[in-house]
Amino acid sequence: MKEDPTLERHFKGHSDTVTCCHFNPNMKQLASSGMDSNVLVWNFKPQMRAYRFLGHKDAVMSLKFSPSGHLLASASRDRTVRLWIPSVKGESTVFKAHTNTVRSIDFSCDGQTMVTSSDDKTVKLWTVHRQKFQASLNGHVNWVRTAKFSSDSRLIASGSDDKTLKIWDISSKECVHTFFEYSGFISDVDFHPNGSCVASGNSDSTVKLWDLRMNKLLQHYQSHGASVNSVSFHNSGNYLLTASSDSTLKIMDLVEGRLFYTLHGHKGPVTSCSFSQDGDYFASGGADEQVMVWKTNFTAESLTKVPHIPGFKATAKEQTDSNILQSGKDVDVVNRPKDCVDPVPDPVNVGPALFSGSKTTKLSQIDNTTDPAADENLFPHRTTALEPQSIPPQLATTLEHMVGQLDVLTQTVSILEQRLTMTENKLRECLDNQQKITLKIRPND
Repeated sequence: MKEDPTLERHFKGHSDTVTCCHFNPNMKQLASSGMDSNVLVWNFKPQMRAYRFLGHKDAVMSLKFSPSGHLLASASRDRTVRLWIPSVKGESTVFKAHTNTVRSIDFSCDGQTMVTSSDDKTVKLWTVHRQKFQASLNGHVNWVRTAKFSSDSRLIASGSDDKTLKIWDISSKECVHTFFEYSGFISDVDFHPNGSCVASGNSDSTVKLWDLRMNKLLQHYQSHGASVNSVSFHNSGNYLLTASSDSTLKIMDLVEGRLFYTLHGHKGPVTSCSFSQDGDYFASGGADEQVMVWKTNFTAESLTKVPHIPGFKATAKEQTDSNILQSGKDVDVVNRPKDCVDPVPDPVNVGPALFSGSKTTKLSQIDNTTDPAADENLFPHRTTALEPQSIPPQLATTLEHMVGQLDVLTQTVSILEQRLTMTENKLRECLDNQQKITLKIRPND
């Protein structure tokens, strides 16, 4: 018997809009980022506390666990990317990635490469373990809001405020096709698990599927009433999850080409959504500062209806009529989340902490409350730094500025060394030529 999706967990810890959420592949944790400049890692084990990473100096726009779950990357409006190591030291590596806000981040399937997109109009590739810049993909003429790897990491899809969706070939670093979105910018993209198409969520409230084999529009949904901020494919490829500023989540049945569910839970815009790797759960975050974890409750039959995209019944404009908008079922869970019926027990301190602060990165613990009615005012009193910050903020800023200047000096010295080497080589050539000329002249004497 088919069950509707149900709200399983309800987390509150951010002090501003939640911008992104992502499951650890081990299904023991969920990470979320926010406009409050924080990254939070929520533990699913009952009564375990969540951990808040403090390090970014401005809003954190995106985050992603590596395929192994051993690393967590975050992208920020402070123009940096941080790569967090989930060890007892809680260390993080900082990539000075772009010249403007970093909007999104994603890992390749082998976890060896990261892709970032930015308001500086570029998409950049980075090697993870060597922590080096690899390449820049240039072609967009406005902010690039999102960039994602295909499941085999041979392609990258990027969506921009220039109203284009570009497909990039990793090996050649070239754009192989551009899809044009004429009525609005592209907020988010996601590859179908088999790589045959890309879904885009758009500012004009539409969701579109683009066929990468025929380079044309495959499906077009107009079920939301406001901008679509996030999209995520189910691992079966049969369903697409969308989050919108109309305060709803929607699940599209791609096999039938129709709206399947409309989920009401957030108060205000829903900014992020993501299926877990096994497809049994999905998470959402919104402007109401809350993170929700839902159970899909999909039946085995529904996941095996069609094995791949070519069987889809829907075509581009045929799926925008009114019966699509009215065929989905509404699920309202605002009033009573499933696990919030009983009183929540007092928080329990856990140790050793999963993460701990380093000299440059401070980490705080917060309570993992599942009660949506929990008093927000209690959080500041429960939050304690695991390690005191020994350097005053002003001194830290001055030191960072000095380090930046040293970086510039190091680069300048490196350039001077290169030029000196070139000069020495030229001088050596001149001396060699002079010696050859001298040897040729002497026999004639």
